[in-house]
Amino acid sequence: MDPGQLHESHDHLNLFSIRQQPKKKRKSRTAFTNQQIFELEKRFLYQKYLSPADRDEIAQRLRLTNAQVITWFQNRRAKLKRDMEELKKDVETVKMETIILNNIQDFRLLEKSDMRKNQD
Repeated sequence: MDPGQLHESHDHLNLFSIRQQPKKKRKSRTAFTNQQIFELEKRFLYQKYLSPADRDEIAQRLRLTNAQVITWFQNRRAKLKRDMEELKKDVETVKMETIILNNIQDFRLLEKSDMRKNQD
């Protein structure tokens, strides 16, 4: 083996021997109790955004961290937005279906009218 090949082989081995820093462990998913969810949903009904004082109060009362309350409200607002977009699509679909059905009915009425004219 010539020195160039030996150097390439050595570099190849170094790629695998370099230890990467372990990634920071993510916090596990919070399993909210039914009571916590009920209270959070109840508050969300009339208040989509919380002030820092409201956040502190809810977090303390429900025994959650501030970060958990912040994240829950962010996720809930995102879910509301998705649900509203889905509802909007559904309404548009129903409008289109109604227009199509009305056109079909109008077409049938025209056919009947033409048939009567042809019979006379």
